[in-house]
Amino acid sequence: MSAQIPIAVRHRVSERAQKALDVVAKFVEEDCIPADPVLEAQIGVGDKRWQSHPPVIEDLKKKARSLGLWNMFLPKGHYKESPGFTNLEYGLMAEWLGKSRIASEAVNCSAPDTGNMEVLAKYGNDAQKAKWLKPLMDGEIRSAFLMTEPQVASSDARNIELKIVRDGDHYVLNGQKWWSSGAGDPRCKVYIVMGKNDAGSKDAYRQQSVIIVPADTEGITIHRMLSVYGYDDAPHGHGQITFKNVRVPVGNMVLGEGRGFEIIQGRLGPGRIHHAMRTIGASERALEWMLMRINDPRKTTFGKKLREHGVILEWVAKSRLEIDAARLVVLNAAIKMDEQGPKAALKEIAQAKVLVPQMALTVIDRAVQSFGGAGVSQDTPLANMWAQIRTLRLADGPDEVHLQQMGRNENRRGKAVAEKIAAQKAKTEQLMKQYGVKQTELGSNIKRSNN
Repeated sequence: MSAQIPIAVRHRVSERAQKALDVVAKFVEEDCIPADPVLEAQIGVGDKRWQSHPPVIEDLKKKARSLGLWNMFLPKGHYKESPGFTNLEYGLMAEWLGKSRIASEAVNCSAPDTGNMEVLAKYGNDAQKAKWLKPLMDGEIRSAFLMTEPQVASSDARNIELKIVRDGDHYVLNGQKWWSSGAGDPRCKVYIVMGKNDAGSKDAYRQQSVIIVPADTEGITIHRMLSVYGYDDAPHGHGQITFKNVRVPVGNMVLGEGRGFEIIQGRLGPGRIHHAMRTIGASERALEWMLMRINDPRKTTFGKKLREHGVILEWVAKSRLEIDAARLVVLNAAIKMDEQGPKAALKEIAQAKVLVPQMALTVIDRAVQSFGGAGVSQDTPLANMWAQIRTLRLADGPDEVHLQQMGRNENRRGKAVAEKIAAQKAKTEQLMKQYGVKQTELGSNIKRSNN
């Protein structure tokens, strides 16, 4: 809640946002977290899970809207549809939303809808906004984002192969996609699809386009839903989909042909921050479960309560340090986006994207270990949290891609750093001569005389 905002950023959080943050925290803790098991129960078992729409979601949506908690993610100053919160302010709210499976959807701030709404709000024309953005922002429909493909290394988006070919007043799409998150939901009515429309372009970053495809268009086949460490995330799902001569109107092209990379970079930057802050929230919840476990008077090992073992308290302390440090990295990226935009904050966004999931997996794993066998079972939320967050090291670009780019950019300082150090050494030699001294050799023998 607002009292827990890090002092380093508190002056950047408006009074209105602080009040909203308190409402979000109360809503998540008192309404959403208790509703998570209800959601699971209402989804049920078997094939019917893919057709389910748990009533508890709509009830929470109604309450969220009555509390003024709706579409908080569109940043102030960047979208006319924005509710008026900065990336930093929403990031603090997203942390609380990350503590519950149901919370983000309850306030209409869940992926991939948030990213898709950002695409339509920033790059869509009036007709596209009226047809797709409005119902998404009203929570009437859901969407999916289709970029990754099974037959190529999609971590390099230049490899994308799904073909987009102009044919009169339509585009024809042929190809396949997978990890199409959200495609399993019966409420998913629209896909935001990245494909290649000009493979012959000399500029490899101008070959791709983004196009809006209604989910019920003829020629689309959903073959299966992929699981994440055994979890299939019904009814949301992660679909493997093929397009065979799928025809969509020319008016569905977003921004224009060859603008795909520009759009995707604009989409993924804020999304990575949202993921990171929700992951901070999941880490906090994992730490809470660990604290509950180690203070359970029934759980003793070798004659001691769990909290009395030094290694356990070390886990707690390290988790606290790691969560707090990671939070500041993410909030720093959010501030940079607020002040200079996502493109200027690529380094800071990448730092958060790489650091936070790795931290969270470590914290969650400690909590799992503290529970023993129960930690890997369905009796705690920990196993599911670990599985979901593990995917973030792959989603929105694998760690290695971001690390390579960060390393390359950091290494560009090499020449300047070498010149600086050489100049410092030269100055040292000059000072040695000036003061008539010589460099002391480390480890040299010291001769003492007591005469």
